[in-house]
Amino acid sequence: MYYKIFMIVGVIVVGLGWLAYAIWDYRLRQRETREPPKRSERFQKTQSEIADWAKKMAQFQKPTRKSEGDKPTNE
Repeated sequence: MYYKIFMIVGVIVVGLGWLAYAIWDYRLRQRETREPPKRSERFQKTQSEIADWAKKMAQFQKPTRKSEGDKPTNE
């Protein structure tokens, strides 16, 4: 008799726990989808350094070769 009561109460408590966890998990997922992902300071610093490097590379001009006639002679 006590075993049946214990099992019924136990199943109800575990079921309520699962329900509470499912609601909490659903709300957490909804909150994460609304907010933009948070980026670390290190990631932002690296991203800005790469952007600066890309700008420098875009402005880079290939060096021109000097022709044979432009070379100084050592005489």
